[in-house]
Amino acid sequence: MQNSGRTFTEILRIICIVLLCASVSASIASATEPVKATTGPITNLPMPRYVSMKASEANVRRGPSLTHRIDWVFKRRDMPLRIVAEHGHWRRVEDRDGQGGWIHYSLLSGVRTVIVEETLNIHSRPNTDSPVNAMLEAGVIARLGKCEPDWCQVRSGGFRGWTPKTLLWGVLPDEVRD
Repeated sequence: MQNSGRTFTEILRIICIVLLCASVSASIASATEPVKATTGPITNLPMPRYVSMKASEANVRRGPSLTHRIDWVFKRRDMPLRIVAEHGHWRRVEDRDGQGGWIHYSLLSGVRTVIVEETLNIHSRPNTDSPVNAMLEAGVIARLGKCEPDWCQVRSGGFRGWTPKTLLWGVLPDEVRD
């Protein structure tokens, strides 16, 4: 006859092992699933999404109200920002370096802009063999036009053309625009 204490311990070990395996399996499954886009609770627009600065200066606050401390001041009109959260009239934004906080929605615009990540050529058509219209340096802000799966049309300094989407910050990798 077996000791009932030993049987209980063995059963407890088996339960722990089963729970641990289930937990690890769930973690692996959730890590391999793509991140699903959500919609904002206030605007019902997709999040994350890109906007631009309407103002030439915007206080970036620690929280969504005027009583929260100012952590940053963005000072670049038309700078693209990524909205990652909404609360009332406030939007939590990030710049291309991941810095950000809460900005009042009146300081933001739906006009789409991008930042050039590295010096690039803008072509007359979405093809590297097409003529080059201009060269844009890293850090230049350009107005975003149409986007195909791999290319986007941009406009800056009186020049317009196409460039590979991977060289721009301010557009989603799978975004297509007419």
